[in-house]
Amino acid sequence: GVLLFRGTVRNGQRLENKGDIVIKGDINPGGEVVATGDILVLGSLKGVAHAGVGGNQAAEIIAVTLAPIQLRIAHLLSRSPEGRKDSEGPERAHIKGEKIVVERL
Repeated sequence: GVLLFRGTVRNGQRLENKGDIVIKGDINPGGEVVATGDILVLGSLKGVAHAGVGGNQAAEIIAVTLAPIQLRIAHLLSRSPEGRKDSEGPERAHIKGEKIVVERL
């Protein structure tokens, strides 16, 4: 199923769901969101997001502002590149080949 969360995932908070998670708000640094499916953030992702837990390599992480401390999809791990500018508009992170790639939507 889909978990709909309204508000901000704050430092020290952890959201988990078997399925997808939609957040109407931000994920602050120190906040963590974990899902077996996709993670959709209608705000800023500045914490940790792990989609596709359990090996779902088709899972995606989409955020209006994608500036995470750490992204995980299935077994793969990605950190924000140093000095990366905040994006102009939504971006999507997904697995391509054997790595996580980020593309503008």
